[in-house]
Amino acid sequence: MSSDPYVTGDLPGTGGVMRERLEDFVVEEIPRYEPSGAGEHLYVTIQKAGISTHEAIQRIANALRIQPKSVGYAGLKDARAITRQTISVQRVSESRVRSLEVPGVTVLDARFHGNKLRMGHLSGNRFLVRVREVGADAVERAKAVLDRMASTGAPNLFGRQRFGSKGDGYIVGRALVHQDPDLAVSTLLGAPSDEEKNPKLREARERFESGDLEGALPLFPRPYQAERRVLESLIRGRPPEVALKRIPRATLKLHLSSYQSFMFNRLLYNRMPDLGRLMAGDLAFIHVKHAVFSVEDPVAEQPRADEFEISPSGPLFGKKVLLATGRPGEAERELLAEERLDLDDFGATGLKLPGERRPFRVPLTDSMVRPDGDGAILLGFALPKGSFAT
Repeated sequence: MSSDPYVTGDLPGTGGVMRERLEDFVVEEIPRYEPSGAGEHLYVTIQKAGISTHEAIQRIANALRIQPKSVGYAGLKDARAITRQTISVQRVSESRVRSLEVPGVTVLDARFHGNKLRMGHLSGNRFLVRVREVGADAVERAKAVLDRMASTGAPNLFGRQRFGSKGDGYIVGRALVHQDPDLAVSTLLGAPSDEEKNPKLREARERFESGDLEGALPLFPRPYQAERRVLESLIRGRPPEVALKRIPRATLKLHLSSYQSFMFNRLLYNRMPDLGRLMAGDLAFIHVKHAVFSVEDPVAEQPRADEFEISPSGPLFGKKVLLATGRPGEAERELLAEERLDLDDFGATGLKLPGERRPFRVPLTDSMVRPDGDGAILLGFALPKGSFAT
């Protein structure tokens, strides 16, 4: 949104167009550790293009004739990009994996290790972002912006992809937390948006809204398994609250996480542009330890923030999350009141949502910018795991 604040709002931008093509946004996982070469879990480095991590795993599992839930992965990667990441498969030969031919997926490497890859088993991600149609001085402007964020930190916002193909995944999550099945179903299956470029998908949503459930079903693409399952249940005459139980748990958690992310972004925007400035009552995030402590004397603690040892944090709201005190705590409780929520409401979803604290800023490292052909520049940088380049 044009009204959103920026930590570099005083610096001129480059202009230009982002993500015109898949190759304009490249993400490469930075592993936490290298596979040992021995064990029953084969660590497979893949490159995917134009599909989500879940869809890539589904296609690989189908090709290997194994269950998708048996495939391990360290993080989810954007669908609208070229991404490289590692997954793990158990008791499958290296030669069988290397010979796979899967649409949208290329196997780059395969080595054995002793344990299954788990979510979060990565250090971060490297990004290469191409910006087209920029001005003549775009390299200098981009370098000034990257240098500022390398010095002060980058906003730890959740990116657009966190909120689904229409950008309203948080509304589904909000409806689930509020136990409003009608709103959850109508948003999941309807609410057509120009954000979705597939005309059949928009037609599917329009048919659902017109009451043509049978006509909508075949128009939902195969990757939209949650939508198809809920719609099939509705066609059988099941009520919305029963139909929603057909959503896979992983997808259900994504919608709930989208709602948590939406509220975190709201609080982060309120702290811009000076995300490194501590306030009394803040729960300061210790970057090395991934732990927090309550700030009683912000003047005394500010030098640690200036050295990027600690940062202010915000909540991913959940049943057991710690809330700040002082002015930061007031903002957190006001948002809960605005959303008509108590923390216990997150425990009524059937999923474990304890909540956690997340730093409002993260270090941006290994930055570079260079010209990239006629009227384009290429940006490169690295961010910690869980952070979004967009």
